[in-house]
Amino acid sequence: MADVVMFAQTAADTARETMQASRQALVDSFTQAWTQVILLAPKMVAMVAVLVIGYVLARWFGGLIAVVTEKIGLQTAAEKSGLAKSMHDVGIRRAVPAIVGGIVFWLLMSVFLMAAFNILGLQSVSNAMGEVVNYIPRLLVATVVVVIGLLAATFLRGVVATSADRVGLSYAEYLAGGCYWVLSILTFIAAFNQLGIQFALLEKLILIGSAGLAAGFALAFGLGGRDVMAGILAGYYVRQRLQAGDQVSVAGLEGTVREVGPVATIVETKENGLVSRHSIPNSRMLQEAVR
Repeated sequence: MADVVMFAQTAADTARETMQASRQALVDSFTQAWTQVILLAPKMVAMVAVLVIGYVLARWFGGLIAVVTEKIGLQTAAEKSGLAKSMHDVGIRRAVPAIVGGIVFWLLMSVFLMAAFNILGLQSVSNAMGEVVNYIPRLLVATVVVVIGLLAATFLRGVVATSADRVGLSYAEYLAGGCYWVLSILTFIAAFNQLGIQFALLEKLILIGSAGLAAGFALAFGLGGRDVMAGILAGYYVRQRLQAGDQVSVAGLEGTVREVGPVATIVETKENGLVSRHSIPNSRMLQEAVR
């Protein structure tokens, strides 16, 4: 009986000591956490203040840059050059001044975010932010490359479309569009290279394809394309002299010009009440046609 009483007393003492130890550990943890809060409170206040001030300044300065670039005609220049349309085609709906203002905003906010993380002692996060900020020059260069490349592609599309239309190519629009997209793809590849993203295989395939097309055109020209090219060039000069509806005499025929095509002109004749259409090579029209 005495042994049972002693065992019960020992168990009670052990339970009491465990509870006291647990209570003390809880109190110590709460005290330590409260101490950390007290120590971090000034830093947290300073961090929030830096972020608020940084946001206000960055928003104000970014808005100012957007307004200034709008006033100096950046959006108008983008619309006239075709850049705005090119951006719309790739899914960018914002105006160019707004984009510039947004870039300035995030540049400034990045600086203030780095300062806020430094206040909290989060050096690793601050270093990561520093790497992002250091990456921004590459991003700006890539942006410039895209802008210049799209402007060049738009200009080239207009030149090719105008030139091909003047010589009467029915596929002028497709030819101009192909030139535009090839140059645009090469532009984006160059921009990604600036960002450290490599598309070497795609670039090689495009260059090989372009070289193959050029070789094909050269071979076609050498094997007989000269006559076609001569017809196309002759058609250009024929269109300067003749229009649909003009009366002409050529190749022993007298009739009406209906269409000046890329390589031949359609002349309509009437004989004994029958209407006939004749395809006359443009080179012959240039040499023999008499109005």
